[in-house]
Amino acid sequence: MASYLTPEQDQRLRRWEAVNKGYFIFAFVALVILLVFSSQLGLSSGDSWGPLGALIVLLILPIIILQLRLKCPACGQAIGWQAKLMAPDQCRKCGAFLRARSE
Repeated sequence: MASYLTPEQDQRLRRWEAVNKGYFIFAFVALVILLVFSSQLGLSSGDSWGPLGALIVLLILPIIILQLRLKCPACGQAIGWQAKLMAPDQCRKCGAFLRARSE
C-alpha cells in the first residue's frame, strides 16, 4: 500500500530539490561562460584542454554526487538516477508518494 511522506520528510525532499536545481542552474551558467570565454581566460588553446577540462569535471561532479545522495525518506532506498532535477512522484521500492498529503 502506498503511503505519503510526513511534512518533515517532505520538507527534507524539497530542500534537496531546491539545492539540486540551484546548483544545476549555477553549473549551467558557469559552463556556458567557461566554454565561451575559455580562450580569453587562458584556460584552453587549440592543443590543450587541460585546465578547462578540470574545471568542467569540477562543475559536473557535484551534480552526480547530489543525484546519488537522494534517498527515499520513507524507506531509505537510493533513488539515484530515477530523479532528474526533481524527485520522482513515487518511490519504486516502497511505493511512497514523494509529496506530502495536502491537509
